[in-house]
Amino acid sequence: MTAEYTIEAIDLHKRFGRGDTATQALAGVSLAARPGTVLGVLGPNGAGKTTAVRILATLLRPDAGHATVCGHDIRRDAVSVRALTGLTGQYASVDEDLSGTENLVLIGRLLELSRPNAKARAAELLARFGLSDAAGRSAKTYSGGMRRRLDLAASLVGRPQVLYLDEPTTGLDPSSRNQVWDMVRDLVRDGVTVLLTTQYLDEADQLANRITVIDRGSVVAEGRPDELKRRTGGQTLQVRPTLASDIDAVARIMADLTGNAPAREDATGLLTTPIKDPVLIAAVVRKLDEAGITADELALRLPSLDEVFLSLTGHRATDEPSPDGDRADPAAGKRDEQPERSLV
Repeated sequence: MTAEYTIEAIDLHKRFGRGDTATQALAGVSLAARPGTVLGVLGPNGAGKTTAVRILATLLRPDAGHATVCGHDIRRDAVSVRALTGLTGQYASVDEDLSGTENLVLIGRLLELSRPNAKARAAELLARFGLSDAAGRSAKTYSGGMRRRLDLAASLVGRPQVLYLDEPTTGLDPSSRNQVWDMVRDLVRDGVTVLLTTQYLDEADQLANRITVIDRGSVVAEGRPDELKRRTGGQTLQVRPTLASDIDAVARIMADLTGNAPAREDATGLLTTPIKDPVLIAAVVRKLDEAGITADELALRLPSLDEVFLSLTGHRATDEPSPDGDRADPAAGKRDEQPERSLV
């Protein structure tokens, strides 16, 4: 293990059950996160993401492989790992009968903070997450986004160096998701290392410095978002003519220059076609100018992460798992039995 990484896992295996009914949740997963960065672990439901998080959080023991967090071995020094980490799972783990302040003070006391220090830390976090006005209200009166912010605040009471976020924005509306994203960025600026599991490709694209793609318990790709996008090969040329009457002429120009008939979106007038040489965009501009055609949109883009995931795995990240896929991550179905807030 190297000090270069805050989180480093090598060849993790985890199997649930025995015999013919056993499920291989992890089949040799390796991943690493540098200090003060976001590692996105991307995959569909049942891929093994939650199992990997629970192993790194010392809530499960791997069958094989090893890992360190902040230099501490997850098997031999689990107590130190827990002291340095926080965990926010897919479902809010706060007590809905307690107020926001009471929830955070309770966790502070469990972490052996004095009552004054626990109250001070609670007030600091409630202010940071925009919950001061609701601090005295019971959590059951909070909106979904407010509960997720309170849950995230709860994971930070102990000032962790590493934060595990297991699909933290599942079920949130776009505004609440953006709020959580902003908070994650703030934490990283403060030096926290974040491991983020998600099946939302735009979330990984927005937040992650590096991405590990897991499918059916195995790593299928790893790299920066832009590196993964380039793996599909080439770029996409997009042209939207100002006048709908020019669509056919623009399509002919694109086909002549690229050798491919562009795809059309009739509702928006957008024409798209893959290209291998980005220099072609200059030729397209010149031909449009010669024809007296203007465009409201003319751009090159890399493939989306959704397209990358499809090319890597043969299915989209949001696809339903195979019949055994729901069992590939059995820990996900036991959250109510094993509350994740034991780490915070």
